[in-house]
Parts: sequence; structure tokens; C-alpha cells
Amino acid sequence: MQSVTVTAAAKVNLYLHVTGQRADGYHLLESLVAFTEFGDRLMVSPGEGLSLTIGGPFADGLTDGPDNLILRAASELRDLCGVTLGAAIHLDKTIPVAAGIGGGSADAAAALTALCDFWDLNPDRTALDDLALGLGADVPVCLHGRPAHMAGIGEEVTSAPDLPDLGVLLVNPLQGVSTPQVFKALNGAFGPADRIPDAAFADPASFLAALHTRRNDLMAPAVNIAPVVGEMLAALEGLDGCRLARMSGSGATCFGLFDDPGHAARAADVFRTTHPGWWAQSTRFSGARPI
Repeated sequence: MQSVTVTAAAKVNLYLHVTGQRADGYHLLESLVAFTEFGDRLMVSPGEGLSLTIGGPFADGLTDGPDNLILRAASELRDLCGVTLGAAIHLDKTIPVAAGIGGGSADAAAALTALCDFWDLNPDRTALDDLALGLGADVPVCLHGRPAHMAGIGEEVTSAPDLPDLGVLLVNPLQGVSTPQVFKALNGAFGPADRIPDAAFADPASFLAALHTRRNDLMAPAVNIAPVVGEMLAALEGLDGCRLARMSGSGATCFGLFDDPGHAARAADVFRTTHPGWWAQSTRFSGARPI
């Protein structure tokens, strides 16, 4: 078998509305999700049984045991397809851990994609999506892998138009924020769903204007729990050319949008100089439409 390498792209919630809560405690969301060219790298090679090794700058603290989402995804995919094939999986971890940009979920989705290719599997898509949801609420949209509207608890994923080719700057304070804690701290009435219409994707100005009228309902509780999130947002807003600064997911990663990837790269250099203890990565949206 030929080895397979895929990118587990960083996920960005361009906005995230919490619209309600089910009787079982799960919150209902409405979000526009995008993916970047930056992400973890996952490599699958021939091997006996299922094994996982982890390297890269953020490998410390991750377990390569059976509870790792990658190995859970591999094992459940084998069960779904009724196969006993093996694989040696290596993860190059470049996304900070517990960062709110889908690192673990993206890795699990990448494992499903890579192993379907490596093992030449073609599972029923509905069954594969159900398997992904069982691994985590963000795994289905990461498996989708392109701009998408996400709703429900993560199981409702529909394609969105291609995004304009804006510059993206991701920043993280290198400290995690607990997702359950952020949701627990969510106060007040739930907000309305407010999906961006397709017409707003037509050009950067329309797109940015539409994003400015949306929100991340988890941002305020995250800032209360971890004030450093507010500090990062202020730092992003102070960068020359930043068109929008917002937190992704439940934090702690925040992002800034710029007119083009070049502006984002220059802003990243400035950010690293002024905040050397924080992580910063410039990138662009994957599959973005040229401006």
C-alpha cells in the first residue's frame, strides 16, 4: 500500500450563535465554519494493527493511547466497514491543544479521510457522518472540509459558498480554555440564528460587513474565565489593517482578518515581536476565491 498524507486543517468559526439548549443539556449552535491552509499533518503507512505516534511542536501532553480520537476514529471505521486492516499513523501536531480551532476534531476527520483512501474503503456517507458525530460535535464539519454552515449540535452541515481570499492571523496565549466551563458560564437569553446569505460572499467588503453584524456568543463568558482572550482581541484590533477580530469556537484562539495573506503575514511578524509569549500563525482560507 502507498502511504497517504493529509492536512488536518485548522477550523475557524467566523461567527457562532448559541440558539438554544436541548433537554439533554447539549446546546444548539449556528455557525459559519471555514478552514485554513494551515493545520496538523497526518501520515498513514502500512503497519500491523493500529498504532499512533505523535511529533511536532505541540505533541507534549497528547496521549497515543486508545482514547486518542485518531485511534478511536480508526477503530470505529474498521468496525463500520467490517475490516481488520492495519495502519501506522503519525501525527505532526502544529495546532495548539485545546485551542478552539478544531485540532482534535480535525485530526479525527483527517484520519477517517486518510484511512478510507489508504484502505480503499467507500462507506455509506450517512453512516460515516454518524460515526464522526459520535467522536465529537466538530468532527462532521471537519470531515466536510470546506466552508459550511453548521447547526444543531454539529450534525447539520451544509455547504457555503467559497470565501474571498482574505488574510487570516490566528493567535493563541498557549493556555487552554475549558469548553464545558465556557458553556456553563453562558448567561442570558439565547440569541437568534442569523445565517449569512449567499449574496454576502460575493466580495470581501460585503462579506466583512456581514460578519460584523454577527457574533460569537461564547466570547463574553470566555473572556470572563480567561481575561487573556480579551487582551488578544485588543492586540489584534490594534494591528494595522485588521478588518475583524473575533474568538473562534470556545477559545482561546482568536483570529484577525486582513485584506490579503500578505497583510496577515506582516501583522504576524509584528504580533510575535510585541507578544513573544503568545503563538501566532498567518494563513489563508483553503480553497478561497481570488479577490
